[in-house]
Formats: sequence, structure tokens, C-alpha cells
Amino acid sequence: MSVRRLGDPASQTETFTDTVGVLTSWDEGVLLITRRTGETVRIAESSLVAGKAVPAAPARRRGPAAGFGELARAQARAWQPEESRPLGQWTLRAARGFTRRANSVLAVGDPGMPLDDALARVRAWYGERGLPAYVQAATGAEGTQEALCAALEERGWRREVSAEVRIGGLAPVADLGAGLPGGGLPGGGPGPSGEAAGASAGGGTGRVTLSRAPDAGWLRRYQRVGEPGPHVRNVLSTGPSVWFASVRGEGEVPVAIGRCVVDARWAGFMAVEVDPAHRRRGLARAVMAALAGRALEEGASAAWLQVETGNTAARALYDGMGFGVHHLYHHFRAS
Repeated sequence: MSVRRLGDPASQTETFTDTVGVLTSWDEGVLLITRRTGETVRIAESSLVAGKAVPAAPARRRGPAAGFGELARAQARAWQPEESRPLGQWTLRAARGFTRRANSVLAVGDPGMPLDDALARVRAWYGERGLPAYVQAATGAEGTQEALCAALEERGWRREVSAEVRIGGLAPVADLGAGLPGGGLPGGGPGPSGEAAGASAGGGTGRVTLSRAPDAGWLRRYQRVGEPGPHVRNVLSTGPSVWFASVRGEGEVPVAIGRCVVDARWAGFMAVEVDPAHRRRGLARAVMAALAGRALEEGASAAWLQVETGNTAARALYDGMGFGVHHLYHHFRAS
């Protein structure tokens, strides 16, 4: 809906404010509009001037065509929990607290029961495991869950973090390697160890190395955990076709890392991190180019990634690499 309402009633001049989003509630004289970003706007019925239904946004002209359901399933396969259980069409996921993505309900579809009963089951299931209850839901694309997000907020669940899901063509990412110092992409297949030499990274650092499992140095660079337990390795190493990239410096810990999961036509990029002392040297692009080259060899053609809305540096990087926002997802925590 596109809704126009009167602005500040105390103003000397008549002003109007427009709000565009999904109408998720109209009750007791108050409308709730959920914007693409997941923000819920309350509008008094008495302030309404005009409103109209608007068609769904046209298909994106930049990047591959993709539906929300297809992307949500690909993302779930790329970051799998240690334990899962269905709740209707929802999926309960747990991995001993390692990341919200692996310890939240993937609320796609119908839970098969009234929402309050489903949320009670969610609280109980996570409570049995000593974990906070989280629900992951999305906004901003056809088929996303604006109504669920609004219902969670009404019930006191707090939106704790939001992230953009971005998509783009895979070949342009691989082509980035040609413009880097010492450029070029991985050549030939992986060796007996599962490793392959990658693009030179620039700035006097070593080459990108690809492997099928994260070594101790890769895990030390990964900033999401302290001392990683087996559950961390399980989550990181599970997926349709998982690759890890490292750029070695002078020490034991890589100066840059990344992870890619190849799944049919999709290649998902995660855990791209660079040592602060080595940033702005093209290392993130080198890592992604090497991973993209390997994904192309495995038949993928499209790319996706996730970036938190507050990470302005990463968002600017991905803008420059041609990734456009497809939708946003949010983690709601039970109060």
C-alpha cells in the first residue's frame, strides 16, 4: 500500500507524509504499515488523506532473477545447524548457540497451528536447550513475511538485527581477479589435498588458497567465535559444496579469509574478513574472485551474500561489485 496522511497537526501549514509498505493490520482506528526495511509504522485512521494498492515491484534488471522461496532455501542449506526439527512448514534449528542463523526458527510457510501456539512451542524447544528463542523472518520482496514480523512485534518479540540479502551475477565477481595485482584466477582442479592456488592478492601478501575445510589459522581469523568447538566446524563445513579461501601473510593467521557454498546455480559468499592492518588492498575482492572462479567451474552462475544493515563499509564494497538488494531478513528474540 501507499498511504498519505496529514503531517504534524501543530504545524502552521498543511503537510503530508507518504508511507509505502505492506498493510499488516487495521484495528481500533490504527493502521500498521510494515516497510521494506522491517520497520513498522503506526498511522491513526483519523489522519488518513488517501491510500491505494500498488503493484509488486518489477523484476530487477540487475542480477539474476530469483524468488524469495528459492533464495531462502539456498541460504538455509549454506548455513546448516547441528540439530533441526520441523514445526509444520517452519524449521527449528540449533547449533549450541553458534550464530543466530543456526539457532533460530526459519519461519517460511505455515507452522500448522495458531501463531501463539507455534511461538509457545518455539520457546519451549529452545528453552530445553538453554538457548534464547529466535525467529528469522524476511521483508521487502514478493512472498516475504511482513505480517509475521508485525505480529511478532505486537507480541513483544524484539527485532535484534537485520541484514540485506544481495544477489548478483557470478562471472563479474570472478572477473575481478583479472584486475588485481598479479591477477588471474585459480587454474586447473584441486590437488590431492583439496587445495588450489588462487589469485595473487596484492599489497605484498601471498596467494589465495582454496581448501575444503577450515584450518586452525582460518578459524583464528574468523571473528565470530573465540575458541571454536566441534559444533563451529560442523556448521562451517556442512553444505552442498563448501570452499574456504585464505590469503597468507607473514604469520600463521591469514590476513584475509572467505567461505563459499556452491549449490546448483547459486554460489553463496560468507565469512569474508580481512585483517584491519591489511584493508583497502583488494584482499576481499581477491578472496571472492578466487571463490567465484571455483564456483563457475562447478556450474554456478548466480551469487548471493548477506550483509548486516549497519555494516556500511561492506555494503559499499558490494555495491561496487554489482550486488543489489533482493530482500532483508530479521532476527526477532523472545522477550
